[in-house]
Amino acid sequence: MKKEIRVALIGTGVIAHGHAQEYQDIPGVKIVAACDLLPAKLEAFCDKYGIENRYADYREMLARDDLDAVDVCVHNNLHRPLTEKVLESGRHCYCEKPMAGSWADAKAMLDKANELDKHLHIQIASLYTPQAHAAERFIREGQLGKIYHARSYGFRRRGRPFVDGYAEKEFDSKYWAAGGALYDMGVYHISLLLYLLGNPKIERVSGAVYQEMDMDPERRAESGFDVEELGCGFVKFGGGLTMDILESWAIHGREFPPSVLAGSKGGLSIWNEGRKDGSPLEYYTELSGSPITADVDPGFEQYRTRQAHPELAVYDRSQARWIAALRGEAEWPKTAEIALNTMLISEGIYRSSAEGREFTAEEIIAGSKSSMIRRQETSFGELVY
Repeated sequence: MKKEIRVALIGTGVIAHGHAQEYQDIPGVKIVAACDLLPAKLEAFCDKYGIENRYADYREMLARDDLDAVDVCVHNNLHRPLTEKVLESGRHCYCEKPMAGSWADAKAMLDKANELDKHLHIQIASLYTPQAHAAERFIREGQLGKIYHARSYGFRRRGRPFVDGYAEKEFDSKYWAAGGALYDMGVYHISLLLYLLGNPKIERVSGAVYQEMDMDPERRAESGFDVEELGCGFVKFGGGLTMDILESWAIHGREFPPSVLAGSKGGLSIWNEGRKDGSPLEYYTELSGSPITADVDPGFEQYRTRQAHPELAVYDRSQARWIAALRGEAEWPKTAEIALNTMLISEGIYRSSAEGREFTAEEIIAGSKSSMIRRQETSFGELVY
């Protein structure tokens, strides 16, 4: 019998449902408790997933002595204070993306985990797809040669949270979320490329963000929409490597091309959310002087590998990898370091857009300030983090 892993969740909003469903699909995992400031939301969530212990105050939940790990599923500017409290309680922490609302807060989270010898895992689902695994193999085996440029693309023609009809209004607020398209979806695409590139050292960042399109005026007013719907950037890494970024919540335009890795011997196109009319991975090279384009079937290779080595299936989903690490069946994932560099790039784009110039990594770090929420008024009194 595998050791039962007992998990608690802080936050029961949109994201928490995905986390709970993942945990319920992993044998030997029990969601012991959940916490939320909104009683109706908490009760509905716990009833749906059969969670017995329900808390309005996270401090009471963390006082339990039967938790192996805690999953933080709250808005971005609450990631740091709650993650630090989880780590200080002696538990390993799983945290939704982006890592925080600012690079400074994200760095503090990682420093706290290292200081307390605890593990901090950031939810970056894009690292676990069949196309991500296949791309990593192509790179490791030298099929691309020297990689010199990457392109991070993410497209929604119309998909702004709340104002376009789904999710919660807090996604649209700098107070809660700190950023928009770059923090919501761009993190998946930028982080995947950083992972495949070996998390290279960032030297300089430039970019711009926009919110130009119309939206329902009542929903705009209710959400206080003040984040970007389109983010664009350019990153220079050490060794001459570069990356360009285009991330859309909403745009008058057709679907963007896929994310790209360009190398001296070959290249890859990666469809982040899959591809409707073909494989989610294409490989480009030359054979006897002729250009070759090949559809790669990463799902087949993953199926064949998992049949021979079923223990490797834990690398195919973020929560499964986390649980395997808690059981000592897999090495601890290094997602926090990748997420931290993703924060550095995103914050650099915001700074560049605001001030109209390119920023060095050192300038971004020196100017980064905490955006975390330090206290909240609740129906049962004030919560101080």
